[in-house]
Amino acid sequence: METRTIFLNISPIDHRYSLSESSVYERLSSFISEQAAIVSCARAEIALIKAHLAIRGQLTEAREKELDSVADRIDPSAVYAEEEKTKHNIRALVNVLKTMVSADIAPLVHLGATSVDILDTALSVRVRDCVQSVILPELRLLETALCTIAAREAKTPQVGRTHGQHAVPITFGFAISEYVSRLGKSILEIEARSNQLAGKLAGAVGAYNATSMIVRDPEELERKYLSYLGLVPSEHSTQLVEPEYLLRLLLELNVAFGVIANLADDLRNLQRSELGEVFEYFSSTQVGSSTMPQKRNPWNSEHVKSLWKAFAPRVMTFFMDQISEHQRDLTNSASQRFVADYLAGFTLAVSRMKSVVSGVQADRDGMARNLSNAGGKVSGGVLAEPAYILLAESGISDAHEVIRTITLDAENTNCTFFEALSRNQDAYTRITSQLEKLGIDDAPGFFANPERYRGLAAEKAARLAAKWKTLMEEK
Repeated sequence: METRTIFLNISPIDHRYSLSESSVYERLSSFISEQAAIVSCARAEIALIKAHLAIRGQLTEAREKELDSVADRIDPSAVYAEEEKTKHNIRALVNVLKTMVSADIAPLVHLGATSVDILDTALSVRVRDCVQSVILPELRLLETALCTIAAREAKTPQVGRTHGQHAVPITFGFAISEYVSRLGKSILEIEARSNQLAGKLAGAVGAYNATSMIVRDPEELERKYLSYLGLVPSEHSTQLVEPEYLLRLLLELNVAFGVIANLADDLRNLQRSELGEVFEYFSSTQVGSSTMPQKRNPWNSEHVKSLWKAFAPRVMTFFMDQISEHQRDLTNSASQRFVADYLAGFTLAVSRMKSVVSGVQADRDGMARNLSNAGGKVSGGVLAEPAYILLAESGISDAHEVIRTITLDAENTNCTFFEALSRNQDAYTRITSQLEKLGIDDAPGFFANPERYRGLAAEKAARLAAKWKTLMEEK
């Protein structure tokens, strides 16, 4: 088989990312490369032979070992060469396998199966193993790194933002714990759905026509066949395995992709010059711009977002592959091959995000500066909310208007919100009294320090970090 330099490949996955993310790429190749696809189909064919022999009581340990070695020795180039003659990929594989097994076993190769009994079953095995051996470990490492930040920065004050505007104070650990929770749930869902992938040996229309001519219980043969591959039968098959097993897994991967892209966006925006609240690792030899030597662009986070833009829309193709006319058409034969690309693109994004998160640091001075200046034109204005709530609790029905007027006073006199509030003696006294009832230390000085108004941000960040760290370690 002709080989080519990677720089003649068409997909950026096979040149740019195969080099920049070489470790992940090599692990992915073991499951979703074209070679892996052919080998997995060969293993499915071998599993079928073993099932036939087992049903007949003729499967010995030595023979099973011999058959397993056949699948491991399959030569993809020989299968491709045979396909040039047959114009049929599975028949080509069958013809090659028949030359690799003993004469007494050769009649059992592909016996009772249709092509998709092999293809759909092998795809389920390949996707399951890729998810469990490569994707989930990468996701767990990312989740654990996020837990580390959430715990480390649980008490680091930061201004919250809604609609791109300053809101009320939170902590950076709390902001990160959002992603800890969202991604953690998705990881558990991905794991569960990967274990639900199914296979089949139900023939050309799913009714076991062919295998009913071989054994008295075709479903027993199907279960035996799939057991060698660690799968269960699709509850109902046409020529195809029910597509929803794979679809639901791919959709959950896309959910996780969205969570990661959202995280990338937040981290990228927090690195904006005018915010300066976090920074990514930047090596001494790294270049941020070809023309501006001082630049340190958050390109890794942008890279993750860009991968999401390229691959997330493919979910529409996954939905379209749900539909096949009657018991089968071939409209998914090309599109389904690109599931491998999607799995690769997603995993590469996870790997890159893991690198970003592992090196990201909070600029605590920057966060403190922004929080101190938060509130629009009024320094400390983010504390207008607790002032209004406390004043209303004291029995003032138009508390919102009273506090709004105080913020205008602070703006007009160019003073802090705390200073303007202190000048309104009635409101200040009522609010301080309410704080004292809540057991707040230094109630009179509460509004001089915006970081004190953080609700349960620190506690929740620490709790979620501990919970999901433990869950990831249990896997």
